[in-house]
Amino acid sequence: MTRKYFEETLYEGVQVSFRADNIIFEQKTEHQDMVLFDNPVFGRVLMLDGVTQVTTSDEFIYHEMMSHVPILAHGNAKHVAIVGGGDCGMAEEALKHKTIEKLTQIEIDQSVVDFSVEHFSAFNTGVVDDERFNLVITDGARYFKETKERFDVVMVDSTDPHGPGEVLFTEEFYRDVHATLKPGGVLVTQNGVPFLQRQELVDSISRFSRIYNDAYAYVAAIPTYFGGHMTLGWATDDETLRRVPLSTLEERFAQAGIETRYYTPEVHQAAFALPKFILDAVKDGKAAA
Repeated sequence: MTRKYFEETLYEGVQVSFRADNIIFEQKTEHQDMVLFDNPVFGRVLMLDGVTQVTTSDEFIYHEMMSHVPILAHGNAKHVAIVGGGDCGMAEEALKHKTIEKLTQIEIDQSVVDFSVEHFSAFNTGVVDDERFNLVITDGARYFKETKERFDVVMVDSTDPHGPGEVLFTEEFYRDVHATLKPGGVLVTQNGVPFLQRQELVDSISRFSRIYNDAYAYVAAIPTYFGGHMTLGWATDDETLRRVPLSTLEERFAQAGIETRYYTPEVHQAAFALPKFILDAVKDGKAAA
């Protein structure tokens, strides 16, 4: 039997290929090319414009670290926003926190949400039916420029800074998000693999530093994203949020009553202890501000 392989080229000189044992769906939408297939290692794989977005085998790592870290660091988040995240995996993790009263998800493509509800029920069941879930179909940059809503936590689950996702890495966008944050609010972003995408992290930290009191990053190890540590950008005016005591995190986590597969309070704290080459990129970003 001839098997098809989907190739992903993110960096010059590096190409990754995924074997597709079963192609479930292929379509070009108004905004992007979408393909869904089954792989023997990563399970069900979604690629947009030739770039892997989510897999059923390791989605829990990214979604847990993008959501539980800022929510538990904040300690009293009631209104949360997600930019992108059309697979609804991050929304599913965030909504596990019963203290959250409203979750607004801003996604540019309704078809991605519909598609994910149908094909990724393994990790998003019940999200769209949760009365706290508010889906807004629009461009994320436009939304934050115009909205009157105010948020405790904003999570940007974007593609890399190319094509439609590029605007979500601009200083203008970060300023618009800052204007919507309540006192003590925090922004987290997808910031790529710094071993291979160093400049992306440097640029984001530089832009954060011109707006927020605390500009930093934390890390997670996500097998899908080739190249080692993945960095998640961190920006807030409350410098204490990055240094919440372990005992406080343990208490908040216990009170939340959440079952996780990657996140623990200890991992939360350790994620901010950056390897030297990543810390150097953060320092370079701050120096360039």
